[in-house]
Amino acid sequence: MSYYEKINALNIELPSVAAPVAAYVMYAQTGNTVYLSGHIAKKDGKPWVGQLGKNIATEEGKQAARAVAIDLIATLQAACGGDLNRVKRIVKVMSLVNSTADFTEQHLVTNGASELLAEVFGDAGKHARSAFGVAQIPLGACVEIDLVAEIA
Repeated sequence: MSYYEKINALNIELPSVAAPVAAYVMYAQTGNTVYLSGHIAKKDGKPWVGQLGKNIATEEGKQAARAVAIDLIATLQAACGGDLNRVKRIVKVMSLVNSTADFTEQHLVTNGASELLAEVFGDAGKHARSAFGVAQIPLGACVEIDLVAEIA
């Protein structure tokens, strides 16, 4: 099954690639490696605002991370010239979780993105990762994730 067939089977519609909101680009490529800038969680097209451990539960945070992964896949498609089949491997994911000092489930929140990447890309979607709790994320978003991929 192609990546696109998997995306369709999961009833995912890839959004348009977001424009940068500051002085950066959405992705940069060197050789066969593509670096995607951090993408914040969005709900209904607006920043998914909140803090884990305060007003967002782990399961909702996991859904926010999944939403970020969908946006990352859309940007990755653009980086691949419109063809996700060029993706050879998702190499690394870094997740920043807007959380209280005593919240310790950043890894579970980040699973929302990691699990989706594995569902879409199979073994090529299994990646190294880091998940951090942070005091704040731009625009008050609950999760921000960046990604590194190898493409053909």
